[in-house]
Amino acid sequence: MKCPFCGNRETKVIDSRETEDGSIIRRRRECMRCKKRFSTYERIELGDIIVIKKDGRREPYNRKKLMTGISKACEKRPISYDKINSIIEAIEQKIRSKFITEVPSKFIGDQVMNYLKKLDEVAYIRFASVYRQFKDITRFEKELKKLQKG
Repeated sequence: MKCPFCGNRETKVIDSRETEDGSIIRRRRECMRCKKRFSTYERIELGDIIVIKKDGRREPYNRKKLMTGISKACEKRPISYDKINSIIEAIEQKIRSKFITEVPSKFIGDQVMNYLKKLDEVAYIRFASVYRQFKDITRFEKELKKLQKG
């Protein structure tokens, strides 16, 4: 592992811990040259999972794309990066447990909607307006009324 401070490739692991759900390992490292410490995170990648789009196209799963979509919905809301990351971790765990090689984009979108609905109503509506492609104010109002009913 390359030291982010001095670029040295010799580091030693001081401590390793798993997250609560065991999906990520956090490693505390120390550079052998400059003695500074830093953390690295190890997670299972869904690189071999293919997402089936609404129009039938297929593309490799892209964690960054999911992060961008959720982050835009949560912009200027009191939602931490850690919370967004934990939502993505939970969705990826569900993908790993339910699908082997291909996952419908609808499954991913529905999962995001479920988590955002519980987390923040404004972020939920923002995501829903893009995900469900509201064409007019009437559809938007219907979604708001559904949200108000619980």
